[in-house]
Amino acid sequence: MSTLSNQQYRLAARPVGNPKHSDWNFTTETVRDITDGEIVVQTIYISLDPAMRGWMNEGKSYIRPVAINEVMRAGGIGKVVASKSPKFAVGDYVSGGTGVQQYWVGAADDKTAGFYKVSPKLAPLPKFMNALGMPGMTAYFGLLDVGQPKAGETVVVSGAAGAVGQTVGQVAKQKGCRVVGIAGGKDKCDFVVNELGFDACIDYKSGSVKDGLKEHCPNGVDVYFDNVGGDILDTVLTRINLKARIIICGAISQYNNTTPVKGPANYLSLLVNRARMEGIVVFDYAARYGDAVTEMSKWMAEGKFHTREDIVKGLETFPDTLMMLFEGKNFGKLILQVSEE
Repeated sequence: MSTLSNQQYRLAARPVGNPKHSDWNFTTETVRDITDGEIVVQTIYISLDPAMRGWMNEGKSYIRPVAINEVMRAGGIGKVVASKSPKFAVGDYVSGGTGVQQYWVGAADDKTAGFYKVSPKLAPLPKFMNALGMPGMTAYFGLLDVGQPKAGETVVVSGAAGAVGQTVGQVAKQKGCRVVGIAGGKDKCDFVVNELGFDACIDYKSGSVKDGLKEHCPNGVDVYFDNVGGDILDTVLTRINLKARIIICGAISQYNNTTPVKGPANYLSLLVNRARMEGIVVFDYAARYGDAVTEMSKWMAEGKFHTREDIVKGLETFPDTLMMLFEGKNFGKLILQVSEE
């Protein structure tokens, strides 16, 4: 392994506002020889997710912050290129916490990395970064366990064209709900309706979200899956029904704030409507991921479920590619391709 060179992105400073190039160190080190029980994984795809911005901040959260000079945390898919463990063989494809680097080296049963086998025969590998990966698990369990939608109810999802949003809407449709998305731009809204099968989509860039909700949710909102926070969350809260459920998945509109995070101004609507607002952290459902993969891969095979990935090539593009998430430039699940399959 000593002939392999590993390029990595390490956190150099905690960002203030948008992450800058100076917040990263691009380093190179030699891949060390492995010992019994260890593997080397060559990274193929890295999942770029809004949650990564929160991991860069110091402070208490659902997961410890990335340390200064630590390889940036990220989920990924790779191929085992060396193994001294019975758990994985050379040539196996695995998904887990690869980090933003070309190679991951360590114990095959490392709980932080959490590697498990994936099969390109079941679905193309990028799908395991999307609906069959962490975004899909977040959407599936957040909607079904926290949101508890019932057939005939109206489900609204913000960030509808993104990785989590596109899965939320399609799962809701499979469960018999009316689904309204919120997305930015005509192309994204057309995709959400025409390809993903949502009943309607509100373009927040070209019109009023409040007016769109009045038009497309005439009977109110029963379930709201929130990926953006801020003004859109406030607006949806004015339209919720009695006993509505609001799932807090993310607040991408707030992640790069240099001022305190803006909380919901219309929270009293929860009181008036006896509604519930609850957060979703996907790691809580790890023991049940297989159930979600089984059901969604079945829908895919039947042509009832579609995904879109936005793949950018080149590890060196990481700082700029990550910013696509916060600038609304990605169309679908944002993935960084590091090497060929």
